[in-house]
Amino acid sequence: MTYTIGEFSKKTGISTHTLRYYEKEGLLDMVNRKPNGLREFTDHDLEHLKIILCLKATGMSNSNIKEYIMMSKDKMNTFESRKDVFVMQKKHIEREMNKLSEHLETVKYKIWYYDNIEKLGDENDPLNCDKMRAIYNDKYKV
Repeated sequence: MTYTIGEFSKKTGISTHTLRYYEKEGLLDMVNRKPNGLREFTDHDLEHLKIILCLKATGMSNSNIKEYIMMSKDKMNTFESRKDVFVMQKKHIEREMNKLSEHLETVKYKIWYYDNIEKLGDENDPLNCDKMRAIYNDKYKV
């Protein structure tokens, strides 16, 4: 199936401006053009865009995505290199998830802290934070 840029934009939720930018930057460099010059997107372009959006969402730069795309053009000789791109991105995502997990624990603790400060804590006690943290850690086995 083929799509105009407007149809492709609606299907993907990506603006036509962004699609043109991705093409200009070499991220969507395989988009066919009709004889009149209009872009003609395909389901293959949709799958290609999904990979681009995944890599962007996980923090990869446009230049690194472009390197991956260049490797993809050499279908037979770059399987290992392309796999390495995803292995490295997986490690990056896991590091980010660990950081977010730590932040989530802090946020959960602060919610618990404010929910319990009146019955368990004493804001005038300089060691209050330590006492509250100990109660929380004991209760949630942190």
